[in-house]
Amino acid sequence: MSSPTAASETSGSRQPSLIRSLSLLDAILLLVSGVIGSSIFLTAKDIAGPLPHPALFVLVWVVGGIVSLFACFAFAELGAMFPDSGGQYVYLREAYGDLVAFLYGWMLFAIANAGSMAALAVASATYAGKIFPVVGPEHVIFSLLGASITRAHLVAIVLITILTLINVVGLRWGALLNNLSTWAKAAAMGAFVSLGFALGKGNWSNFSAHGVDLTAGLSYGQLASAMGVALIAVFFAYDGWIYITWVAGEIKHPQRNVPLAMVLGVIVVSVIYILMNMTYLYALPVSEIAKHETIAHTAAEVLFSPAVAVWLSALVAISSFGAAASCTLSGARVYLAMAQDGVFFKRMAHVHPRWKTPAFSLIGQGIWAIVLTLSGNYDRLYTYVMYGMVLFYTLAVIGLFILRRTRPDAPRPYRCLGYPWIPGLYVLIAAAWTLNLLVTKPLESLVGTLITLAGVPAFMYWKRAGAANKAD
Repeated sequence: MSSPTAASETSGSRQPSLIRSLSLLDAILLLVSGVIGSSIFLTAKDIAGPLPHPALFVLVWVVGGIVSLFACFAFAELGAMFPDSGGQYVYLREAYGDLVAFLYGWMLFAIANAGSMAALAVASATYAGKIFPVVGPEHVIFSLLGASITRAHLVAIVLITILTLINVVGLRWGALLNNLSTWAKAAAMGAFVSLGFALGKGNWSNFSAHGVDLTAGLSYGQLASAMGVALIAVFFAYDGWIYITWVAGEIKHPQRNVPLAMVLGVIVVSVIYILMNMTYLYALPVSEIAKHETIAHTAAEVLFSPAVAVWLSALVAISSFGAAASCTLSGARVYLAMAQDGVFFKRMAHVHPRWKTPAFSLIGQGIWAIVLTLSGNYDRLYTYVMYGMVLFYTLAVIGLFILRRTRPDAPRPYRCLGYPWIPGLYVLIAAAWTLNLLVTKPLESLVGTLITLAGVPAFMYWKRAGAANKAD
């Protein structure tokens, strides 16, 4: 395993053409946009079901934000140590070696990142179809083997293509698109919250328990399990803050700005999420929230009118599009790092000489996202790897402890807040949550594990190919 200095020098030689052009504000907006997609408008039902108590309904979002911050403190130290494109892939490589890092990148490319791009693009197209019915998902173009291709799928493919091309021709164009979509959805959500409380026809009594005693007949273990089930949806909604580490190689002053962007970005997202869910609660009691899949739409109808609820679909479409933009911009940097390590498609190692972007990595990512879009299985596939995503987060935080021991003298521009207690607490919480996920979703966890382990033969192939090339 290379020394920190050697790793830095290697990284610099591997990525001589990438330009550090993203500011701290760009980085924060990238994180916020990457996290806030469609989940905040859809997940309330999954939380109100196991936790039918207003205090716990809000508390679980606070807990999710705090736990995400615990992880961010650890990742901030790692990001400052290794300010290279690839982020978590690099941290895992430095702590555990090539295979573990590759399996993480394999999972991202095969399902997690490409599947997110597909799901977000389809969500954006679907909600746009509520305003412009001509592109709605009810218009089926053709069906084959039980899978249907709709106009919404075609719109999603166009969106993925546009996002890919914009990011190919320049990082600044991709960042500008991301920034505009982030400001737009932040303004829309701010208006929804502020006008909802100021003018909406809600009821403050919804914040009281209305005689609900959640603990009646439940042991502490059962209550903790219910909280764990609710946290599945919450952690899914918070997922995406890791994107900022993937583009660390193109952020100005990364030793300072990567940690700041992660911590400040997660705080901003937490505040937005808590306020949005309090607005839902102001509109409807928890028992009613548990009955509605599209809670934002229902809350807007109650607070304002059905006409306003229809236009709320525009907010969800913009939000999903912005998250897809962040996903597109960030994910390609992981595959670039993998290819430059010799464990992925060789062509993806190249940086475009004119546009200074990982053009082939972006194009390959976009093509696979389109394939997943056409397959129609992107949502189900993502649930399979959710367990793996949390597992790799946990391994990265454990890697912080490993690197503290194996590289005690390595430069650390930022040191993890509360070390070793805060990262240790995160590991315990994440391990307990992962175990709960194994119990509650055993099939999905097993399939996700098999998908990830399917990368082992691919890793061995690329390793042998790399060794053969060096011998030649």
